[in-house]
Amino acid sequence: MTLMDSYFDLVRRRVTLEKYTGDNTVLVRALDRFHRRLQSLNSLLPDSNFARIGTDIVSKAASERCIYCLNALNQHFNDCLTDVRQALVSSRKSSSHETSLPTLLQGMIDSLKNEMKCALDNLQAFMQVDITFSSKVYFRQQFCCSDIREGLIVAFFRHVNELATEFCNGAAEKGNTPPPLLLLLSSLCLVFSSSTITEMLSFTEAEFRIERPFKGSTTASNLSQEAKDVAQMLVNHYVHIQGLAVSQMLRKSVETRDWMNTIEPRTVRAVMKRVVEDVTAIDVQVGQLYEEGTRKERSSDSSKRAISHSTARQNPRSNWSSYAPSTLDDSLLSNIHKLFSERIEIFSSVEFSKVSILTGIVKISLKTLLECVRLRTFGRYGLQQIQVDTYYLQEYLWRFVTDEHLVDVLLDEILSSTIYRCLDPVLMETSVVKAICERG
Repeated sequence: MTLMDSYFDLVRRRVTLEKYTGDNTVLVRALDRFHRRLQSLNSLLPDSNFARIGTDIVSKAASERCIYCLNALNQHFNDCLTDVRQALVSSRKSSSHETSLPTLLQGMIDSLKNEMKCALDNLQAFMQVDITFSSKVYFRQQFCCSDIREGLIVAFFRHVNELATEFCNGAAEKGNTPPPLLLLLSSLCLVFSSSTITEMLSFTEAEFRIERPFKGSTTASNLSQEAKDVAQMLVNHYVHIQGLAVSQMLRKSVETRDWMNTIEPRTVRAVMKRVVEDVTAIDVQVGQLYEEGTRKERSSDSSKRAISHSTARQNPRSNWSSYAPSTLDDSLLSNIHKLFSERIEIFSSVEFSKVSILTGIVKISLKTLLECVRLRTFGRYGLQQIQVDTYYLQEYLWRFVTDEHLVDVLLDEILSSTIYRCLDPVLMETSVVKAICERG
């Protein structure tokens, strides 16, 4: 028995050296010959357990091949991400070379599916009909169910989920992750959830004749839901990152200006034009990967809404004070206004549609502008500049969101807060504001 133990130990060590080989054919033939000889020896020594020990060695070798294939798939996915990053960076540097996000996405999906099928085809060598151990139940159960389906295919999809999730934490932000990459990964996980996971699991079960469900199996619906959850995290993070980028511009534009001593407004501030340009660019970017989505129909009086808002707000303090001039002060008026104003959830989860994603970005941006305004003190012309800027934003941002009323409410709060923070609250005529915005 000591001699056989030494023999098995040598076989194990030799087989281990082959776990990094690219082709399984030679290894499988060697394992088959090894297994046949042990079966012959076991027939001569029926009380021995040589055949089972040999099958365990074969199972271990097959498991190591699956681990090797999984590592190769993981590395291939990492390489795909690197290629996509480079394509996005080169596109950003060269305006003449626009990268199509749908092309990159489809290229990743096709490449990953092809690699998975190649790995499965390579592992089919262990299941050829002329291989003796392929018919053994205890080998098939371990190899086909645990090693192939769970250890390779399911594990690879979970690796994609885990790697994608890393882009949503603080460590990923230090790596300067391009926002389009977040958008691509969210679309990739969403496609995996809707079709690819079910397709690849069905393909694996058919190729390796796996009868499901089996103990410890992962259902396609559960794995698809995991991928969808990751897609949701990624698209939420995309909204957060893009919203912060626009917010940073707005914050600097408010904090670096002397609002008490500014001149009478003659044009829309450049930062507001830049905000509209950036939101438009984001709209184009998101539209390449996501459907339009549903938006509320624009009401017939939308074109007059900005005018009516401004007119109604020209002297809000005097309007309120007419009810109780001796008891209502500005602080109380502000609190009453907040009490009856519509509450908008800023950082809510978004849907997988263009208008929902853009709505999230616009909400974050305008909320930042509102908070910055509340921390400043304004003179008459400072207030009027904010009046011009909000009118300009209202004219353009409504087309990007699910409901234009949301933009109206936030811009209304911004102007109302500016009036409250103004020492000489006198608004411009609406016709003048409109003329400035049309000219600017």
